[in-house]
Amino acid sequence: MKYVSTRGDAPVLGFDDVLLAGLARDGGLYVPETWPELSPATLASFAGLPYGEVATRVMAPFLGGGIDEDLVRGIIAEAYGRFRHPAVVPLRQVGDNEWVLELFHGPTLAFKDVALQVVGRLFDAELTRRGERLTILGATSGDTGPAAIEACRDRHALDVFILHPAGRISEVQRRQMTSVDSANVHNLAVEGTFDDCQDLVKTCFADADLRERLRLSAVNSINWARVLPQVVYYVTAAVALGAPDRPVAFSVPTGNFGNAFAGWAARRMGVPIAQMVVASNRNDIAARFLSSGVMEVQEVHPTTSPAMDIQVSSNIERLLFELLDRDAGAVADLMARFGHRGRMEIAPERLAPLREVFDTTSVDDDTVAATMAELYGASGHIVDPHTAVGLVAGRTCRRDPSIPLVTLATAHPAKFPDTIEAATGVRPELPDHLADLYDRPEHCETLPCDLGALRDYLLANASAG
Repeated sequence: MKYVSTRGDAPVLGFDDVLLAGLARDGGLYVPETWPELSPATLASFAGLPYGEVATRVMAPFLGGGIDEDLVRGIIAEAYGRFRHPAVVPLRQVGDNEWVLELFHGPTLAFKDVALQVVGRLFDAELTRRGERLTILGATSGDTGPAAIEACRDRHALDVFILHPAGRISEVQRRQMTSVDSANVHNLAVEGTFDDCQDLVKTCFADADLRERLRLSAVNSINWARVLPQVVYYVTAAVALGAPDRPVAFSVPTGNFGNAFAGWAARRMGVPIAQMVVASNRNDIAARFLSSGVMEVQEVHPTTSPAMDIQVSSNIERLLFELLDRDAGAVADLMARFGHRGRMEIAPERLAPLREVFDTTSVDDDTVAATMAELYGASGHIVDPHTAVGLVAGRTCRRDPSIPLVTLATAHPAKFPDTIEAATGVRPELPDHLADLYDRPEHCETLPCDLGALRDYLLANASAG
């Protein structure tokens, strides 16, 4: 298995090099050169297997010999051994033929753990094998940062720098990052939005001299290795609900579109996904693109689902590459236009394949609060605001009630206690391993939204520099 850039002007790489590179040198995102197939017989064979074994088998074709499969099997077993539920990502029924897939049982209580607990260990193993060191640079809207730090803390081959928008993530999310006292971890609060943070990170990656000097790499979903483990839970959920003999629908709370693209990839590989609902909050760039073919940056509005407060959904570029028949030149032109003007569009007829499976809508904060209250009143079940966005969107856009509908529950309710208490009157408690989170000292630097300030900080603090 080899990987190509969505913009067509970067080296073709194997999985091990894609893992360490993160972003392609031409600014594009790496995608598999071909998509493996999961036959009906293969899907049927997954029934009853432990989650880790299914993950190993689904991921194996993507490794292409670049990383030993037995090593990956051991890494997966160790990573998911830290999860607080034996099923790793259990399904919970919340309505008539309606389910939530709980992706928050990892150490930082968010779906990002499912991928990053694996990716952090893959980084460490591959860098140790090569005798090399990397600088991880990433931006977070709330959940990627804690998961990345937890996965990479104290690993001798990595320095980790995570940017977050100052004052725009929940206190729990912030403290999960800033309370980590590890020499290789650096938390940076940027005076701006998440998109500002992400722009700073991308600009650093585009600086060839800085990238080489610091050996920069990424752990957010611009890195294909972050998306790949997320494909697995679409497979296991579908099989648990009757695949390959029964189709399944998913509703996906969406910010950077990596989770949604993982679902698209699972369907492309053969999982019988009849419908995917892309659920947005007020910051609805992904919804607007999927509806109209126009991707346009607008103002970022703070909401009660802050991990989705994004106006540039990076992984849409991977979807564009597929929609445009893998025409990398066309993708590069569109992304250049988007970079210069904050707007690009594709012909409506190009959206036809998407409309076969994708539906989309946006959900406001009042509806989120009402949905959390209604669910708690009816069943005593509490969901976080991002999951509530997914539940509303799924119910709004559902095409066929006879098909099981699965909403991805992306975060533990205790990450957003103020929002949930305001809606339900109940303040969710943190699990035991985080019970003292509010008492831990914080370690964080505040930076202006300025490339020079970030560059200076990286050069002064990265071991690779």
